[in-house]
Amino acid sequence: MSNEGHEHPEEHQYTVSIDDVTGELMACTCPHHVHRNAFCKHMAAVETATDDGTLDAFPSEDDEIEPEDCDCDGLGDFPCWPCVRTGRTELPN
Repeated sequence: MSNEGHEHPEEHQYTVSIDDVTGELMACTCPHHVHRNAFCKHMAAVETATDDGTLDAFPSEDDEIEPEDCDCDGLGDFPCWPCVRTGRTELPN
């Protein structure tokens, strides 16, 4: 998880650990959690990442589902809005 509040966020990336069995948050590598053993904003972000409290940290390519209203085939090389909105594809530069 990157900390966008810094001028160089790539230098402030932290890992939040989740228990494989219970799904409970365990730890974060940020200084706040490491030195104070406190619940940090990175853990809060992971906990609230989705509506149901789950997080697919390493989604597989098989999980990529085409939206029902996809019309990419009819647009040539340009993606349709439903695919852009769901993150399935990006707009070209």
